[in-house]
Amino acid sequence: MKKFAVIIVIFLLTGGFSCFAQDSGSPAMASGDVTKVTWETNEHDFGIIEQGTPVSYDFTFTNSGSEPLIITNVKASCGCTATNYPKDPIQPGELASITATYNAKAKGIFNKSITVYTNSDESVKMLRIKGTVQ
Repeated sequence: MKKFAVIIVIFLLTGGFSCFAQDSGSPAMASGDVTKVTWETNEHDFGIIEQGTPVSYDFTFTNSGSEPLIITNVKASCGCTATNYPKDPIQPGELASITATYNAKAKGIFNKSITVYTNSDESVKMLRIKGTVQ
């Protein structure tokens, strides 16, 4: 019985189950097609802004891959930041942007994040806005 257990352990440690792996047959995987995003920048500094005056910035990007890019969600780190993003697929080579609008209600330094979820090779991307409200 011990010999059988040792054989099973060796089988598992050496990847014995790899013989059961199946090809998914996915055409995207077979051809090497990928979706990639090239961002112009991932951070914007508004500098000094006035209290009570919302400010916006467009984070511009290009679908530099060979498949359509789909933005599945965009989340701001707080309710003081609103976002607007393309809901339709962005085709290869196409330029698009995500708008972040910060509502400057409180005085002081701010540093906020916007999390972008896509079907790209970098499925989660963090964008940042910062500045000082006077």
